[in-house]
Amino acid sequence: MKHIDIKKLFDEKPIGKSVTVCGWVRTCRDSKNMAFIELNDGTCLKHMQVVIDKSKVAAYENCMALGSALKVEGELVNAASGNGVEINAATLTLLGGCPNDYPLQKKRHTMEFLRTIPHLRVRTNTFNAMLRVRSVLSDAIHRYFQQNNYVYVHTPIITGSDCEGAGEVFTVTTREWDAKAKTKEEYYKDDFFGKKAGLTVSGQLEGEMAAMAMGKIYTFGPTFRAENSNTTRHAAEFWQIEPEVAFAELSDIIEIAEELIKFIIRAVLDECPDEIAFFDERFEKGLTQKLRNVVESEFKVLDYTEAIDILKKSKKEFVYPVEWGCDLQTEHERYITEEVFNKPVFVINYPKDIKAFYMKQNPDGKTVAATDLLVPGIGEIIGCSEREVDMDKLVAAMKQRNIKVEEYEYYLALRKFGACPHSGFGLGLERILLYVTGLGNIRDVQLFSRTVGDLK
Repeated sequence: MKHIDIKKLFDEKPIGKSVTVCGWVRTCRDSKNMAFIELNDGTCLKHMQVVIDKSKVAAYENCMALGSALKVEGELVNAASGNGVEINAATLTLLGGCPNDYPLQKKRHTMEFLRTIPHLRVRTNTFNAMLRVRSVLSDAIHRYFQQNNYVYVHTPIITGSDCEGAGEVFTVTTREWDAKAKTKEEYYKDDFFGKKAGLTVSGQLEGEMAAMAMGKIYTFGPTFRAENSNTTRHAAEFWQIEPEVAFAELSDIIEIAEELIKFIIRAVLDECPDEIAFFDERFEKGLTQKLRNVVESEFKVLDYTEAIDILKKSKKEFVYPVEWGCDLQTEHERYITEEVFNKPVFVINYPKDIKAFYMKQNPDGKTVAATDLLVPGIGEIIGCSEREVDMDKLVAAMKQRNIKVEEYEYYLALRKFGACPHSGFGLGLERILLYVTGLGNIRDVQLFSRTVGDLK
């Protein structure tokens, strides 16, 4: 069906030209001689006003129902309000009608209600704006890495290992339940892969292997965690960006992470001004200035031990007690970023016992060369480390965590064949999207969220 994008009309403004647009009715109003429809086709946040002269447009009444899909032909003119453009309709064609029980009426709906209608919430301004920001953010991530000579690799979604060693893996199987099996090994030996398989929690291990040949690589794809968590920051399925860089130590990868964050936030500010203004007005006052501050500020680097001292001296009543060796909770992270430094903070050198087995052990024997990037309003958005290349230390860390060393044969072999210092990080797309939109729940930055008990 030949038509023009509404965004293109707003951008180019071909006044006086005959145009054809398609879209869905977002609002409408009827007066004595005239009727008005606000049409949106998803190409921009703005709606195109369609002006209908009742004496000239036949059967216009059939096209006034909210949610209906229309084709509109008419002349593009300067808006009577003096702001923007509108279409004087010549003909209206109803492409798809909509009944009166269409759930998205003119009133403002809660986010909780919209989660009950995921197939329609995408037509709201909020999700129109969110999905466009998500698209630009994703594109900016690719641009950053491509412009800096990284190779984009696709790591397996189905895996036989648990990267984090935490056991939060969804099982992939073709078998029906068999209660006769005496052991897991016996149960899975006749399965598709001849062993237990699961959905990946991270592409890091395979990414490291690629980096040992290509130097700089990144992955960008879906990852899965079978974690029984109902927080506003956790989902069972989410998209993750994971660069791996050969010949990079912790300080190098911190610099890369800061560059990436600033690059992608700058892209969103430049390319989605209407959407960010919308989120600033509706969801987080001061959002635009917050994002500009991130782009313009130098991120703080803070040692974990110093962070613990700051928290203990704060005299603030935290729900989770603070002692050296504890994992920082969201309340701790937000205090550090919002009340102490008021900007993103890299916390470095965490205790080795609370971090993953693959992180490089520091000379003190107690900490690892790891960092989390904490940002105001969210907490952690990046987990980052230099990787351990000492075979003995790596095997010892795995055994300490009861990880089956034989399942990591290829990963360990990297340490024998030309091992070098290398580092990487994981950035959750939804986490950074929460930050740049001000939306408060991870369920609202996904097209269809996957959380505990929710498989709509």
